[in-house]
Amino acid sequence: MANMEALLQRLEKAVLRLETLELSDRNGVGSVDGSDVVAPFVEAFDELLAGPVAMYYKLSKEIGGDVETHANMVNEALKLQRGFLVTASQCQQPPQSELTKLLQPLSNKIMQIQDFREQNRKSKHFNHLSAINESIPGLGWLAVSPKPGPYVKEMTDAATFYTNRVLKDYKEVDKKHIEWVKAYINFWTELQAYIKANHTTGLSWSKTGQKATASAPPSGGVPPPPPPGPPPEFSSVSSTKDTACSRSALFAEISKGSNIISGLKHVPDSSKTHKNPALKSAGGPISVSPKPFKATTPLVKPAAKKEPPVLELQGKKWMVENQENASNLVIQDTSLKHVVYVYKCAHSTLTIKGKINSITIDNCKKLGLVFDEVVGIVEIINSKDVKIQVLGKVPTISINKTDGCHIYLNKDSLACEIISAKSSEMNVLIPGEDDFVEYPVPEQFKTVWDGQKLLTTVTEVNC
Repeated sequence: MANMEALLQRLEKAVLRLETLELSDRNGVGSVDGSDVVAPFVEAFDELLAGPVAMYYKLSKEIGGDVETHANMVNEALKLQRGFLVTASQCQQPPQSELTKLLQPLSNKIMQIQDFREQNRKSKHFNHLSAINESIPGLGWLAVSPKPGPYVKEMTDAATFYTNRVLKDYKEVDKKHIEWVKAYINFWTELQAYIKANHTTGLSWSKTGQKATASAPPSGGVPPPPPPGPPPEFSSVSSTKDTACSRSALFAEISKGSNIISGLKHVPDSSKTHKNPALKSAGGPISVSPKPFKATTPLVKPAAKKEPPVLELQGKKWMVENQENASNLVIQDTSLKHVVYVYKCAHSTLTIKGKINSITIDNCKKLGLVFDEVVGIVEIINSKDVKIQVLGKVPTISINKTDGCHIYLNKDSLACEIISAKSSEMNVLIPGEDDFVEYPVPEQFKTVWDGQKLLTTVTEVNC
């Protein structure tokens, strides 16, 4: 029986490996000479794909919906990354301009993955999508030097906020989502170990072979970005011939040496501006050569499409989105199971009546929030100039990546825990005898080594 279970486990791993590498095989990823021999660091990456990545992909398919769709995009990005690693194993490092072109397909895929989250903010798996959205730029470690490993760790940490929310939401509901979080984080952890072992100070390029180019990558390398339309019909033979002819003509001109200037037209002293100052003020064109092209108007980025304002209850979630200059927004008829999500609201004020579960403020500017009572947490993320007034109780307020946050507590909420990270201009206002007393939240700290551990204290300037 034990032998049978071991055999089934090996078979499952083999199937996962085949699924993960399927598209790579279709794209012909391999060595230059068509053999199956690949560089050791490519083989190590294949093991990463067949292990943590395959498990993450398998669980994503089981969860289904937006999570599966997102995982398919991540899978495609990883296969592009594998193709790039094959290119690096066979070619010398190219100039920065060519490197940017080679990385363009992967960059486009990362943008597509992030856009998917923005297009599906109402998804029931929004926290899953956000975890991937925050960490997926870590695949850009290929262009990071000299510390690609720490860069990947930073991107991994960026996902923690949302993976913790998935763990909290599904802890007692569906263990499959817990395993999904573990598999996804494990992939990034293993990627850090892979980079440390194979690309410690930057991507390892081959010392031999041609320099990698976006126009003609080696077999199995990263293909160039697709053209915007169908390619023009022309003969590759004639194109090569024209290029060869023009190159021959250029070398023929260079071989003339000093005779190369014999065909230039002599300019008399009467036409030289430095010998005839009057020509400068006479106006009119005096140059016989065409002027370089100059754009008459600067390129202007088209304005982003303005989304319609939203204030509605969707299931158990109140959605407040894209509200501008709205000073009388009110949410009432609430229950203890309701959560409120406020996104991209500016110059507005929102009042929430009753006792609810939690509140999240995301990407808001100059927003005022007044609420009665929250039994969970109030979170402020990626926002500017937010003012919050608590009328009842709230156990925790979290401030992350926010500049300017004023929190007005009342006597019932003085036990509130305030957690902050990567934020500035934070102030907590405590009720006094006649008015509120303002206390700044420290932003600057001092850390020292005491011989056994690090000790961190608030610097006096912020006390």
